[in-house]
Amino acid sequence: MIARLLLFVWALLALAACQKAPTPAAEPDALPAIWEIAGADGEAEGWLFGTVHALPDDVPWRSARLERLLAQADTLVVEVAALDDADELGRTFTALAYDTPGPALAERVEPALRPRFEELLAQARMRRGQFDAMESWAAALSLAQVAQVGSVENGVDKALLRDFTGYDVVELEGAQAQLAIFDRLPENAQRELLNSVIEESGDAETQAKRLVESWRSGDLAGIKQLTNGGMLEDGELYEALLARRNRAWADRLEKLLSAPARPFVAVGAGHMVGPDGLPTLLEARGYTVRRVQ
Repeated sequence: MIARLLLFVWALLALAACQKAPTPAAEPDALPAIWEIAGADGEAEGWLFGTVHALPDDVPWRSARLERLLAQADTLVVEVAALDDADELGRTFTALAYDTPGPALAERVEPALRPRFEELLAQARMRRGQFDAMESWAAALSLAQVAQVGSVENGVDKALLRDFTGYDVVELEGAQAQLAIFDRLPENAQRELLNSVIEESGDAETQAKRLVESWRSGDLAGIKQLTNGGMLEDGELYEALLARRNRAWADRLEKLLSAPARPFVAVGAGHMVGPDGLPTLLEARGYTVRRVQ
């Protein structure tokens, strides 16, 4: 679950900002996937790049091809653009997280998971009352941040935003809209999210290693397995966190691709795979989408 959140949600994870990560000098042997989007004339109109929102130090992912494509792009397209404004992200989260609190959080956690919940609560160094006042989705994301392996400062999206300083950046959702997706979930789905985060937190390091290796090596089958497993086997959550967002993004990208400026689209890698992935949705709209890395 922690790994899956790194493929799908930026806004809360971005609250943990710190220092700038070093850029590795050597190009890795295996590389993350990049797709070219071409129009009817066969000319490239943009590119898709699946990202991971937090990485351990010194994970190599840049390549000569990536740098060439970034140089050709006119616009960077990301999920959330204002990743350095932690104060605003915090205010946005607080405004949504506490407006409809439920019973004490421990009562919303499955009995078998309560010992692990108590461990995470101790690691969070937050007063129990702060968690008790949160909606279930907000507590889930907060606990996921506690168990997170890797740093958002090493996140690919954040590095690309630094590359595009002074250039056009398009935001597909923004923090308010992204967190509102969770806020609108029915309580039963929020509790499913909460309990999944707690259950899988003990294995967060193993999950993170699998995620990073699948993404770094361009293993789409591995990414798809992470995408479709666990909580996202629930149809309601799959629709809310992946499918519905991808359809909205594809509509937005179609408009961007019709303009002269060529976009480089960098969003969570989980949005790139399967029948509801962006490459498939754009192909259905008449574009030729081919993997170029």
